[in-house]
Amino acid sequence: MAKLGPGAVVGGLTLGALAVIGLLAFQANGAASRAVAAVPSASSAAPSASAPESARPTVPPLPAESGTGLRVVYALQEHQVWLVDPKKPNPVVAAFKVVPGNTLPAAGTYTVTSRTAAGTGTDGRQIEHVVRFAQQSGTVFGFSALVDEKAPAPTLDPRTKTGGLRASRADGQALWDFAPNGTRVVVIA
Repeated sequence: MAKLGPGAVVGGLTLGALAVIGLLAFQANGAASRAVAAVPSASSAAPSASAPESARPTVPPLPAESGTGLRVVYALQEHQVWLVDPKKPNPVVAAFKVVPGNTLPAAGTYTVTSRTAAGTGTDGRQIEHVVRFAQQSGTVFGFSALVDEKAPAPTLDPRTKTGGLRASRADGQALWDFAPNGTRVVVIA
């Protein structure tokens, strides 16, 4: 029987280890692809071309007066939000409706000034993905999502001004991921 030297043993073990690592990397890459495919996107992001026309959500076109560059656009009358990245093949990354508080921001251009992962809204409800962009007459305006969308709304003093623009949890997550501090927010009539 031939005797193997220490170099041959180490070489064989190294080659075996590399083969196992390659196999594990291949399996992990497949699992990551499946996990990414399973993650839902924002509620009304661009629909697939194969979806029937009647099943596609109706998203108003991005208004021409919404500015240029990377931005969040909020239309006051429609309560519609667009996340716009002109570097993408489809510049409208996501579009969705929000439910405003009892006070609306003035039309204009703002920037995201602060973000909070979770907290309590001015209406006393638990919220997440808070993206603030303006403060006017003591009212803070920002996008957020309710943690428990089914919880009943508390009774508020009618003099309390609420400036939250509430999105669904999926849309709130999309906006949170899209708009770090400094991102422009364009509010149009």
